[in-house]
Amino acid sequence: MFSKPAKSTPPTAKPVSNPEPSAASSSSSSSDAPRPKPKVASLISSGITIEGGVTGDGELQIDGVVRGDVRVGRLTVGETGHIEGSVYAEATEVRGRIVGSVTAKQVRLYGTSYIDGDITHEQLAMETGAFFQGRSLKFQRPAAAPTATPVANNAPTGPASGAANLDMPKPQG
Repeated sequence: MFSKPAKSTPPTAKPVSNPEPSAASSSSSSSDAPRPKPKVASLISSGITIEGGVTGDGELQIDGVVRGDVRVGRLTVGETGHIEGSVYAEATEVRGRIVGSVTAKQVRLYGTSYIDGDITHEQLAMETGAFFQGRSLKFQRPAAAPTATPVANNAPTGPASGAANLDMPKPQG
């Protein structure tokens, strides 16, 4: 008399344990192209010395020595890392030593870093203890087309213009 009636599930309802297999099957059927695998960082470990430049688009960590220019997408120089040459990267983190110029959008110098050369950057961060000897140069953005055209100065020039003609008598005529 006071008990609740048992709820019955409708015959069309099915318990759903994991709705994602159907979503995954629909997304995989819409695109058969495989996903690109994430790039793994390359490592030049301590005890390795490279005589010559290193170039690539990926990420590189240097714990050894490179005597030459380094051009990569993202560079990390470990505490035992040493570069003698120029560095060009999108982002550079330095815990070790670079003797040469650094050009990167983002540069971060940790407390153990030693940089002897100019740094050209958009963003530069330095921790206490970092050694940096050189110039810090901000990237110069290309000048955009001027939004307003310069107005020609049609004012008279010479001694009769500006504040100088306050003391001069006006010509009669």
